[in-house]
Amino acid sequence: MFNKFKIFILLFISLSLFNQVNAKDDFFEEAKKKFDEKKIEDSKFLFQKNIVYNPKNAISYLYLAKIYKSQENLKEELKNLNTTLLLEPKNEEAMQMLIEIELEKSNFSKVKELIENFKVICNKLCEKYKLFDEQLKNIEPNES
Repeated sequence: MFNKFKIFILLFISLSLFNQVNAKDDFFEEAKKKFDEKKIEDSKFLFQKNIVYNPKNAISYLYLAKIYKSQENLKEELKNLNTTLLLEPKNEEAMQMLIEIELEKSNFSKVKELIENFKVICNKLCEKYKLFDEQLKNIEPNES
């Protein structure tokens, strides 16, 4: 009798954990779906919820950065981009967004550093490297 009880408890715990793991995956997928549907506040809530369960999910931070960009909240956008790059240093999209911000702020030394890093990691967005490099040359003050 005692062994049956133990088996029942273990089975119950296993099923509960399995359901929690599946629910965690669903937060990201549902958040992405809401984001694509332009339901920004719903998607923001779900991405944040996904981060609670998956704090190392870099792509959720990237989507939050995109949301904050659309809401013109630079502080939160930067925070989420930096977290994305901390978790996934070779994330081209996050690096691209960060370069665009630093270009806008005319932070030339930071842009140079980021462009060099971008050149090393670029895989899909390599054409952006040339564009950023050209933009930097066009707006950088002459040092003559």
